[in-house]
Amino acid sequence: AEDSTLESYYQEKPEGAYTTELHDARSVVWETLRPFRLKLLRLAPAKFIHFGTTREILALMSGGTKEYEALSWSDKVNSSIDGDTAGYNSVLSGKAQIGEKCYLEVSYVHSRATVGSHVLLSYIDVHDETIPDNVVLHGLKQKDGRFVCRIYGVEDNPKETKIFGQELSEIVHRLGIADSDLWDTDDRTLWMAKLYPECDTVKEAVAAALNVYDLVHGSGDIESWKNTDRKSLCSGFGDADPAAIIAWNQRMRELVRMDEIAKDIRSGKPARETGKLAPLTRIQQEWLAKRYTRSDFSEIIRLNYYIGTALGGKAGDPYISACFRTISDTILADTMGTLRYNDTCRMVMDRHTVKLPLRVNWGGGWSDTPPVCIEQGGTVLNAAISLNGELPVEATLIRIPEKKIVFDSRDMDVHGEFDTIEPLQATGDPYDPFALQKACLLACGVIPKEGGNLDEILTRLGGGFEMHSEVTNVPKGSGLGTSSILSAACVKAVFEFLGIEHTEADLYSHVLAMEQIMSTGGGWQDQVGGVTPGIKYITSRPGIRQELTVEHVEISENTKRELNERFCLIYTGQRRLARNLLRDVVGRYVGNEPDSLYAMNEIQKVASLMRFELMRGNVDAFAELLEHHWELSKKVDAGSTNTLIDQIFAAIENMIAGRLVCGAGGGGFLQVVLKRGITKEMVHKRLKEVFQDNPVDVWECELI
Repeated sequence: AEDSTLESYYQEKPEGAYTTELHDARSVVWETLRPFRLKLLRLAPAKFIHFGTTREILALMSGGTKEYEALSWSDKVNSSIDGDTAGYNSVLSGKAQIGEKCYLEVSYVHSRATVGSHVLLSYIDVHDETIPDNVVLHGLKQKDGRFVCRIYGVEDNPKETKIFGQELSEIVHRLGIADSDLWDTDDRTLWMAKLYPECDTVKEAVAAALNVYDLVHGSGDIESWKNTDRKSLCSGFGDADPAAIIAWNQRMRELVRMDEIAKDIRSGKPARETGKLAPLTRIQQEWLAKRYTRSDFSEIIRLNYYIGTALGGKAGDPYISACFRTISDTILADTMGTLRYNDTCRMVMDRHTVKLPLRVNWGGGWSDTPPVCIEQGGTVLNAAISLNGELPVEATLIRIPEKKIVFDSRDMDVHGEFDTIEPLQATGDPYDPFALQKACLLACGVIPKEGGNLDEILTRLGGGFEMHSEVTNVPKGSGLGTSSILSAACVKAVFEFLGIEHTEADLYSHVLAMEQIMSTGGGWQDQVGGVTPGIKYITSRPGIRQELTVEHVEISENTKRELNERFCLIYTGQRRLARNLLRDVVGRYVGNEPDSLYAMNEIQKVASLMRFELMRGNVDAFAELLEHHWELSKKVDAGSTNTLIDQIFAAIENMIAGRLVCGAGGGGFLQVVLKRGITKEMVHKRLKEVFQDNPVDVWECELI
């Protein structure tokens, strides 16, 4: 009002005592509001809504807000709560047990808590406690750093002399305590009763409050209650630390956001739809660290991915990277635990060469990739092929008299010699030119994963050796599985060179271990496709340790002949970027993108149907499924195709019955099944008409 003065404002009677803090607060209020003038607008019709009592606030929040939905009122305000429970700035674990018509105010109810009906929790954490029906539980940090938790009945009035409907004087008599134990004033109301022990922690304060409830109801520990410093509703409120109240509010705002992310993950909400997140505070980082300790593999990778997505940009990159690092580190740790040193093998020949084919992926590709196969298992159909009449993947081992191991890769143009064991045991560097060869020796047990003496090992083996490996006449980034099949060639060559008895399943498992040691991030279908001839139907069950079941699909000679006539490889002239594609595809899966999840499931069904149609000799139906798989692949990753690939397919649209990219796509080779009556020469001529001097062309291949 115009006639008011700051001095008269200072003198207005407060609810408590005059203090320096009150004086300073009134100064700020005056400075902030004094420039403004107030005008009263009388609204008609209008309704005055009062919720100043416990009973009123519970009634409002447990149903009353529905009357005011037009005003955007809600029973959940900045809260991570599912179900009917109301909340303001609060978290309710989905695993907690809670009754009806409850209201959480700046509180956290954890997974093992049990909360009754008609309960109001305020500024409190409840972990594994059981909270009875019809109570208020209110926590306050005191100025001395300790905590008080006040408990009373929903129907209680602090101005009266009852708690939980019982007279305080009767309770004093029943417990055998003196009035002075409860009051130090003539005011014998609930407001002034020293009921609530002051404790060092919030959890201790909650336990002490529940003991008060038990004492009133005929049980509880009276001695522990008597031996504590206690506060009344009045003194607990008066001694509360305002800064702690503000900090608790901020803490809960931060925890609400983190719990929302955790619930988004559990509900399958896509990561891109989760709300934005500011850089993590100390409290949020602590929450995340604790969450890691009790989360499984699937939740850990998604916590990182969702948080990284919510942060966005550079702030989110470390968390996205941590997601992928967790995948590779988890698999690597399990793999390294399975490695066994072979201290009995010997060289059984002076020179040995293994040549392997390439593979074409027909159905289920991507389902063999971690973490998809770890969480769901994988299903893949692929086939071994020769390229231009050759088996292009080759590994050769040669005995030498010198006590050293020599790696030579002609296609990579690298050469290295090792006469000590430590460099051979160093793995995990993605830029190591000899990562493949080192991983092979570790996976096959030729050298131990730690310790040992190379000179002694080579003496037992019968000398040193050279390992030559190369892929000939195949473009880089072909999509035909060359790098993984080269791993398989090395494992097979080592086994046979050193006389290590093995089965086909041993080859698959050791190559898989080798791939994990290299931390390539890829799946297992490539090496299986090229280790042995023929069409393979490969499955695995969910689990960190992938155990493969490989079925050789038997088809008739007529079907094989028809496939070789109608199956055609087309080179795009572009190199695919598998690592970027892999990160995008895995990210979409981990981020619960609906199209990706649907397609990941469907492509495994397609692989099974492909096997069925091939076994009964229906190449046309197989081609239709290949075409369907192509549409699904684009849902898994839009980067599977690009302008050039679309142009190639468009140029031969009327000549093909089915199409699919090889490998991850984005370049390398394309595969098509030709319509009946169409020859590979006809496709070649059409491509040359359209693309002329471009390297886009048909390459000769054959199922073997």
